[in-house]
Amino acid sequence: MRTLLACVLLLLTLQTSAKESAAPGEGPPQAGRTPSGGSATRFGGVHNPNIDSGAYLRLANQAMTHREARRVSEDEFIRLARQPGVFVLDARSRVKYDALHVKGAINVNFADITVDSLNALLPDKSATILIYCNNNFADAPDPMPVKMIAAALNLATYTSLYTYGYRNVYELGPYLSVKSTRIPFEGTYADSVRVR
Repeated sequence: MRTLLACVLLLLTLQTSAKESAAPGEGPPQAGRTPSGGSATRFGGVHNPNIDSGAYLRLANQAMTHREARRVSEDEFIRLARQPGVFVLDARSRVKYDALHVKGAINVNFADITVDSLNALLPDKSATILIYCNNNFADAPDPMPVKMIAAALNLATYTSLYTYGYRNVYELGPYLSVKSTRIPFEGTYADSVRVR
């Protein structure tokens, strides 16, 4: 019973934190700043000024709302990818990327997404960025193993880019076979699939 009560209280606290909004003009929290939601000390009394779960939940919610209108079809993904100045970002591990990735995609492992890595790779926050993940493609289980749907890398990547201030991000929406999609691939696994 105590465990159930603790879980309910934790859930209520998380929901309250997610509803808290930042002060006008505050923007995403930065390392070393006082967290907007104060959640760094809320759970267990352990203080860390570089972690703010309240701000994360708020920004993740905003990112998911923003994302819904920016999920694109296969045709739109191909059209956008061909435009000059558009970046196709693959946030999978380097090993998976090297095995098979959308032709021309750049790789930044999700774990390596930081202020510095994004500033070096994508200094223009208004740049058009296309993202995809394992859960967009069937028939390539080694380089693109399917994740649980609630843990799809697209969700985390979109949320992260949104949190860092990128708003011109588009996500490949459909689930496609690597053997029949018109999206071109390259990599060491490419010979095992139909590649355009």
